Amino acid sequence: MESSSMEQEKLPIFEVGPCENGYHLGFLIGKRFSKQIRSRLATDLILQNQLLPFSQTPQFQPLLKSLSDSNRNKFPTYWDELLGTAQGSGVAVLNLILLNFRKEILPFIPKTATNSNVDHTTDDDCFDVLVVSESMAIAAHNEDANVALLGHTATLSNGLSFTAYTYAGELPSCAFGFNNHGLAFTLNSVPPSENEIVSGAIGRNFISRDLLEATSMDDALTRIHSSNASIGHSYNLIDISTRRILNVETASRDRVSVKEVGAIPFFHANMYLHLQIQQVRDENSLRRQKRAALLPKQSKLDFLSLLGDTDDTKYPIYMTGPILYTLCTGMIDLDEETLSIIEGNPKEGQVTHVLKMMSGRGQERGGRGGRCGRPRQGVNEVSVHEVPVQEEGFNQANASTKQTKLMWPSQWGKRKYQNKQFKPQWVP
Repeated sequence: MESSSMEQEKLPIFEVGPCENGYHLGFLIGKRFSKQIRSRLATDLILQNQLLPFSQTPQFQPLLKSLSDSNRNKFPTYWDELLGTAQGSGVAVLNLILLNFRKEILPFIPKTATNSNVDHTTDDDCFDVLVVSESMAIAAHNEDANVALLGHTATLSNGLSFTAYTYAGELPSCAFGFNNHGLAFTLNSVPPSENEIVSGAIGRNFISRDLLEATSMDDALTRIHSSNASIGHSYNLIDISTRRILNVETASRDRVSVKEVGAIPFFHANMYLHLQIQQVRDENSLRRQKRAALLPKQSKLDFLSLLGDTDDTKYPIYMTGPILYTLCTGMIDLDEETLSIIEGNPKEGQVTHVLKMMSGRGQERGGRGGRCGRPRQGVNEVSVHEVPVQEEGFNQANASTKQTKLMWPSQWGKRKYQNKQFKPQWVP
């Protein structure tokens, strides 16, 4: 099968931009990853067995209209990216709409004999270990997803703006990413009860795409709080310049709870931990949380070993199927200012990519303690820089390579927020 051959390939990195507009960006991404997008559409059983059949029913049409209108009106540029991706890859726009809004659509599919036993909460998971102490500041993340995503992911670098781990056919990024302002994030799915979901509101993929444009931690919190989300999510916000990590749990109707990560390691799987909300009990998540609490957490190697743990054979932290797989592990080191990507069990420590964060594109630069610029044995140093666009049929006026000018986020005090209208629930 095509997906099997893709599974053997290393994670591709596509550098794109500068782009004339959102449609242009999406078109280039769609054209580059047309093969992966088509393969995913053909092999994604949730799409084939649930989303596509539902899209042919009368009940789907009002939901499609409300989702399309809400997200196109709030984020017209990102909507154009989605349209451009469909055009560039040569697939139907409806298919990519279904992929990007799957979490917002699945709860509204009527239960039938064929899908009544399907657990909509298990098409993706994820697990994070976070710590900010005097000796280290780390965000380590397992990207867990449905088997259909094997061989259907890539890392996108959009010139001056952002770098993001991306699923084929979806907006960047429903996984993790960072931008040139030193802001990064990882994401954890959280399953609220069905009565907590608002039909036709803003999709999570559009919210996380918008986070890639945030200029500071303040700005990221504002974007999350004002998102009018259809369904909740857990965001781990990372600010390199201020050496801070926040876990932000959200729910529909703009409910937000914020917890600042400190010296005691903080784990997050796929249940709400501090936002008070009705949610679905997830035994998988509970077992992984319990197992993580028992393991050593004194160093980066301990974190990688934890994320590679398979001791609980039914609900391991590192997943190898048959439904959920750990696609990769990402480790953000705030002091070294790097994102390291590991394909395979992180216990083995085989880093396949190291991406520089906040430094000039492709330039070596020492981080705190001068560690960032040191090459590591056995690691591919990936240059992240602008690439002139040579795509026929588009305006080339902005296609010249430019020198990056970094804009640093402003400092903000602990539990202080400048927007008086935003009063999130802070958790000690």
